[in-house]
Amino acid sequence: MTGTTWSPILPPKEFGVLPLLGGTLLITGIAVLFAVPIGLACAIYLNEYAPARVRGVVKPVLEVLAGVPTIVYGYFALETVTPFLQKIFPNMGIFNALSAGIVVGIMILPMISSLSEDAMRAVPKSLRHGAYALGATRFEVALKIVLPAALSGVVSSFVLAFSRAIGETMIVTVAAGATPQLTLNPLESIQTMTSYIVQVSMGDVPRGTIEYGTIFAVGLTLFVITFLLNILAQWVARRFREEY
Repeated sequence: MTGTTWSPILPPKEFGVLPLLGGTLLITGIAVLFAVPIGLACAIYLNEYAPARVRGVVKPVLEVLAGVPTIVYGYFALETVTPFLQKIFPNMGIFNALSAGIVVGIMILPMISSLSEDAMRAVPKSLRHGAYALGATRFEVALKIVLPAALSGVVSSFVLAFSRAIGETMIVTVAAGATPQLTLNPLESIQTMTSYIVQVSMGDVPRGTIEYGTIFAVGLTLFVITFLLNILAQWVARRFREEY
């Protein structure tokens, strides 16, 4: 758990999982930084500003994004997002953490926007009317009344989206590369825990060997992380829940 070199197949064999964990958190961090502001803004717009006709079109379109196969997202990152980013960052490699993280953010965007919008919609209209009666603007009502009242649902959507991003497999396998290194540079190729499991599962590693057993160790680590995140989401929902 504290080793900084991951090389379970090629000698000298090292089993430090931090490069895989660091790569996973780097991708997830980029995805969350991309998706949370946009998803929350979409939720506020749909709930407080959008006409009913616009909401009836935009929300289903956002939710359709959740049904797109992740392998499609992976090749979208590799063939479209990466070439575009290479025009901005000429030193960026074909496989990198930035494009994979952005596309993972696009993937979790519907979860954040839809769940947050549902939580805001559950806030009673009487709270809004009371704020309007006191002279609050629509923007003030959205940020100071509705958002705090729906905080448990909004934060839960963030945590669930974070868990979804950590467990993403095909996007990072296709677009992020297979270089297990401990780095904070999003322009470099990295490897996540899920992409390593895919690599070894599809390779020529014999069953019963310690190399084959590493996929279960990595999978168990991933399971523990996502399990703790789901417990955190449930605690947040109970701690900040407002009942009306």
